[in-house]
Amino acid sequence: MRKTRKTTSAAQAPLLGPRALNRATLGRQLLLRRSRLSAEAAIEHLVGLQAQNVKPPYFALAARLDGFAPERLSALMADRAVVRIVTMRSTLHTHTADDCLTLRPLVQPARDRELTVFRAKLPGVDLDRLAALARDLVEAEPRTMKQLREALSAKWPDADPQALAIAARCKLPLVQVTPRGLWGRSGQVALTTAEHWLGRPAEPAPAPEAAVLRYLAAFGPASVKDMQTWAGLTRLREAFERLRPRLVTFRDGDGVELFDLPDAPRPDPDTPAPPRFLPEFDNLLLSHADRGRVVPPEYRGRTWQGNQAYATLLVDGFLAGVWKLDADALVVEPFGRLDAERRREVTAEGERLLRVMYGRSSPYGVRFGTVLR
Repeated sequence: MRKTRKTTSAAQAPLLGPRALNRATLGRQLLLRRSRLSAEAAIEHLVGLQAQNVKPPYFALAARLDGFAPERLSALMADRAVVRIVTMRSTLHTHTADDCLTLRPLVQPARDRELTVFRAKLPGVDLDRLAALARDLVEAEPRTMKQLREALSAKWPDADPQALAIAARCKLPLVQVTPRGLWGRSGQVALTTAEHWLGRPAEPAPAPEAAVLRYLAAFGPASVKDMQTWAGLTRLREAFERLRPRLVTFRDGDGVELFDLPDAPRPDPDTPAPPRFLPEFDNLLLSHADRGRVVPPEYRGRTWQGNQAYATLLVDGFLAGVWKLDADALVVEPFGRLDAERRREVTAEGERLLRVMYGRSSPYGVRFGTVLR
């Protein structure tokens, strides 16, 4: 059971049950009704997309946008309007160029904490000097992590090579240059600084209050701990308290205080939620301390096996199964029984996804089968 401070005001605040939280979050995440936003505007609204692998951001937008085509996101990457960079939770995200230059400074304290884990493996290493040398290397030409390890090891032979490269990534805002991330092309990971790639300097980190407002617009209603989970940051309560006069509050079934924007959509809990196919690591499942608004208790942990994350299926707004692209089919494995109407809806949504991503000549069909092993 979560331990979260309960205040008198929280105890008196209106209750939001799991379905109310689910519909509100799906609405903010563009998953109740597909949006006509451009890919770039959607990425900005969602404050980035989780992007450990190349394809998930494409599938994330396909689930959320009406009229999306993967070539549109690919073009944004080629034009440097969006980039791939480590930000939230020390994981790779796709961000707009503007957000890249501000959100990375916002989460720098988390990168500094990450660096302390490796400090013992860096005897005699001046981290500021390492950052300056690494910057010179990657701005002279994009470097792979292997090339960065080798170059830095030549300067500090007694240090752990992997720790040297990670230190450079923690100290510098390193972006993955194209063709990495392009649809149908991609390539190996090569890095340079965000400032060099985008041709302009980093900007000051936004005030924590501004970040809170953007988080609530995309993920609310939410608790302080929810946002800290999303950002990988700590000590955000003061920012929420400063904003309290501008926000509305609710409580969940455990009495945890939830904050929200006064005019943000909070749809009726009975609002229909069509099936949606989400990629592995989708923001929807990773951006709250309590995932009960999307993940039923009986399905907790079902989307992971070891280090393997599975793409997920939503039915009626909640996690209901996993899926994968096999040799000739989009294979769907529901966690429970789907009646005939639900199966038709899931099949239709899968067929739509395949048309969006691969065109009408897609080699894939949709079938129900086994994904988890």
